[in-house]
Amino acid sequence: MNVIVIGSGINGLVSAAELALKGHAVTVLERLDRPGGAVRTEALTLPGFRHDVAAMNLSMFAGSGFHKTHAATLATHGLEFVPVNRPFASVFPGGDYFGVSMDLQETLATIPDPDDQAAWKAGLEAFPGKAGALVSLLSARMTKGGLTKAGWQVLRSQGVEGTLDLLKLLVSSPRNWVEQTFRDPRLHAALATWGLHLDFAPDISGGAIFPFLESFAGQAMGMVIGKGGADTVTRALVKVIESRGGQVRCSAEVTRIDVQAGVVKGVVLAGGESLPADRVIANVAPGLLMRLLSGQTTDRRFDRGMKDFRHAPGTMMIHLALSDLPNWQAGALRKFAYVHIGPTLNDLSRTYQQAMAGLLPDAPVLVVGQPTVFDPSRAPEGQHTLWVQVRCLPAEIRGDAAGQIQGRHWADIKEAYADRVIAQIEQYAPGLAGQVLGRHVVSPLDLEAENPNLVGGDQVCGSHHLSQNFLFRPVRGFADGHTPVKGLFMVGAAVWPGGGTGAGSGFMVAQDLR
Repeated sequence: MNVIVIGSGINGLVSAAELALKGHAVTVLERLDRPGGAVRTEALTLPGFRHDVAAMNLSMFAGSGFHKTHAATLATHGLEFVPVNRPFASVFPGGDYFGVSMDLQETLATIPDPDDQAAWKAGLEAFPGKAGALVSLLSARMTKGGLTKAGWQVLRSQGVEGTLDLLKLLVSSPRNWVEQTFRDPRLHAALATWGLHLDFAPDISGGAIFPFLESFAGQAMGMVIGKGGADTVTRALVKVIESRGGQVRCSAEVTRIDVQAGVVKGVVLAGGESLPADRVIANVAPGLLMRLLSGQTTDRRFDRGMKDFRHAPGTMMIHLALSDLPNWQAGALRKFAYVHIGPTLNDLSRTYQQAMAGLLPDAPVLVVGQPTVFDPSRAPEGQHTLWVQVRCLPAEIRGDAAGQIQGRHWADIKEAYADRVIAQIEQYAPGLAGQVLGRHVVSPLDLEAENPNLVGGDQVCGSHHLSQNFLFRPVRGFADGHTPVKGLFMVGAAVWPGGGTGAGSGFMVAQDLR
């Protein structure tokens, strides 16, 4: 079978690698001059400093079905992880912080309320059973058979009452879960911040799952990042594909998918070259897929659903080369991989509302990554990189919530907005600006210009709200990656099971391909 994969993001590469390992002829086509999509590491500031352009946390890939199946092969081709024992923390005014460490007593030391300490320990104790049931559901195929199997596994492991409790968690908002579980407003904000990683502001139903999983998984298992950069995954996958006779062609932009009588026949490149294929796997966002098909589908419901697919607010990335780690007022924060800045639940809600209204948030939610704490190979000796993810931002600017920035185009104001972000971090880490050796700012529209899947700077390729998740991702009836065109399949973060580095859709489609 001759297979063409459009796009070299992690789902595209995983599907190609799985098929290559099965002996199929595979060609991956990438519009950029380098592979990887959102899983790349590049020298964005100064020589010797390596920055993850988007994804930094590789825990989902390390725990994925694909990695578990092919871990030895991937390691042979250079995949290497770095364990992280202090995965995340949240900072608060006055040098206060809450931090999750694999050392339980260290975590509990940042939780002053005895009742909250007891709730944390109880949650941790229940986590393995609940997480196992959730993973069964979150990795299930969204088909009648797949859902029946997952439902039976959950019911058997949790019982009737436990299953109902799990269903309540699945539909709860982050605010509901944190406020019903803990008393300390610091914990409420710290844990709910994880919801914004998947477009869940505190009061949006269905957003409690990710905070629950990230919080207790960080305590129980820590996290992993890539040795030398997240691109250790990309480089290993490319080598696996090439070792089995496949190829990854860069600077090869697909402009049209060739369909004849409802059957895929291949693709056409920007230069006019036609490439035949028995199967085509498109690792692209819904809007881009429809442009490539140019009206060649015959399913009106599919077409309408793809057109109505809603993207999450945008993200800005700020990459810094530093002379030293930030001088956090809470000195212990120099030991953590991630530091979240979003002091209260209302801060998180306000940021989201401002972004949805088209306003530049006055104090956006920040995810400050410190990868060189655990992987010093990413920077010259004694120096560091800082990975700053700014959430949530409008793609189209209608105004500034702070009333200070007058421009309405990201190209004109991105550096000014980055200055606001640096000043915001300096409230908790004074003197950061003076430590900066190099800076690279990527606006939401810069993200989309480089990777059309990140529409408006949406790094998760589509909101994960309940109306667009599970059976409805990307469109009801097509959550398993098939399309109305015979032989054409869709993978990526816009397809169930959604965003992150787990590459679930790429693995599932490749396993099922006939």
